[in-house]
Amino acid sequence: MVNNNNTNLTDEKEAKPDSFLPPKEEDMGFKELYEQSLNQLQYGDIARGKVVQITSDIVMVDVGWKTEGFIPIRELKDAQGNVTISVGDNIEVFIDKRDSEGNLILSREKAAKLKVWDEIKQVSENNATIKGTIVEKVKGGLSVDIGIIAFLPGSQIDTRPVKDLDHYIGQSLDFNILKYDRKRNNIVLSRRAIVAAERELEKKETLNTISEGSVVEGIIKNITDYGIFIDLGGIDGLLHVTDISWGRIAKPAEIFHKGEKIVVKILSFDREKERVSLGLKQLRENPWERISEKYPVGALVEGKVVNLTDYGVFIELEPGVEGLVHISEMYWTREIKHPSKVMNIGDVVNVVVLEVNPEAKRVSLSLKQTTANPWEKLKEKYPVGTVVKGLVRNITNFGVFVGVEDGIDGLVHVSDISWKHRVTHPSEYFKKGQEVEAVVLNIDVDNEKFSLGIKQIEKNPWEELPQRYAPGSVVTGKITNFTDFGIFVEIEDGIEGLVHISEISSKRVKSSAELYNVGDVVSAVVKSIDVKTKKIRLSIKEMEAPTQAPSSSSSQYINNRENIGSNLAQALADVKIGGHSKE
Repeated sequence: MVNNNNTNLTDEKEAKPDSFLPPKEEDMGFKELYEQSLNQLQYGDIARGKVVQITSDIVMVDVGWKTEGFIPIRELKDAQGNVTISVGDNIEVFIDKRDSEGNLILSREKAAKLKVWDEIKQVSENNATIKGTIVEKVKGGLSVDIGIIAFLPGSQIDTRPVKDLDHYIGQSLDFNILKYDRKRNNIVLSRRAIVAAERELEKKETLNTISEGSVVEGIIKNITDYGIFIDLGGIDGLLHVTDISWGRIAKPAEIFHKGEKIVVKILSFDREKERVSLGLKQLRENPWERISEKYPVGALVEGKVVNLTDYGVFIELEPGVEGLVHISEMYWTREIKHPSKVMNIGDVVNVVVLEVNPEAKRVSLSLKQTTANPWEKLKEKYPVGTVVKGLVRNITNFGVFVGVEDGIDGLVHVSDISWKHRVTHPSEYFKKGQEVEAVVLNIDVDNEKFSLGIKQIEKNPWEELPQRYAPGSVVTGKITNFTDFGIFVEIEDGIEGLVHISEISSKRVKSSAELYNVGDVVSAVVKSIDVKTKKIRLSIKEMEAPTQAPSSSSSQYINNRENIGSNLAQALADVKIGGHSKE
């Protein structure tokens, strides 16, 4: 018995007149029995019947027998749940069985499957093709609906390995049947031979149509760092990364995607080897041919930040044309460690063109020159000789940096700290944050250098020394240092003179340490003062009194010896303030 919302088949059968029921064999004559045998249906047969009634649960079909069979309504609905047939339609059904109430059960699905298996057999025997729709991805391949579900192995999808199977889902394609087993309900499909034949046909057509210089459309098949492989129709061409754009392309995969259509130009074509070189940038005008005219030196232009590096920022002026703002050309006074600290990719900025080199495809740009040069204002504001005040911002072994203007520091070199004292390291005299006064010595606008001096605030004491210590005058001072070539004597605070070893004593002296110690006070005769080099030559031996008058021959020998010694002393003497060195 089969139930539905509106009709009970058992009740209907009971309500029908006897003429609608199959006659019993004992009530039929020979002719009727013969006609019935001709119309006798066997279970497992496929019959063509007429739809006579549709209810919410079943569809009644007249298959030519005295009673009608029924099909569950679900077998005749589409994916959206709509009934796909109407009363009066002729359909093929499978004679399945009778239920316990004697109702004849039919099946549309089983009829379709039987026909599919017949078709599968014919296709396989004749090496033909069958159409199917790929429904889903399964382990090892794809599931295909050819009327019944079949399996398409991944290795049989194409002549080449296929990594992305998802884009096949939903496609209706032709397939070959590799093998089938009806008992196990197993069917294995293939597309390799079909694809190979299609490619071969496409290749022949493509080879007959393409030529160097022609513009063609293709589909992107694969993307690498060095270029893009494009299917032109049975034959692949390579679009090298250098032929994609007149500008710089870092990674093609960031711009292009597999499966995209693309129009390219044939650059070269080897018909025998079937190698095709493609170009994309060749479809556009080369912007570098007129770059000097479009971007003259000194022009203010707008661009977009496309790359940030340790040494600067790349600015795209137009597709295919990029210029570099070196990190030194970013700001006049602001010091940055990396451009990414102040800029982002995609920022739109104004820059000034510094240099254009069409041959090397290089454009040098400046960001800082879009604003006034603070160094020119600095030179106007602080002429040489101006006394300025500032805070110590940094201390190095070669000098002190003093902040004078916002972002601009002046350098007091170690040699410009003191007239008298030898400065080993500026940290002995200064601390960060300390306020100091200094004199402007020089402002180099081109090289952005600001030179200051602290010692120049005071008058140079060396300029007065020749008046105070004329040659031949006697001075008294303390020994401050011994060297291999003499001793240094401090005659004033921070002012030292050198007594060369030849001027220490008239006696032969191997080492000055034989006669003196550091701290001893000695008197010496001033031999010379060089203000420019800050050197004073002294002599102790000239302070010694002669013990006896020499003979004429002895005097000549002594004079000669003194002249030689004097000349040697002149050549070797080295006196300077704040340092000991031998010339």
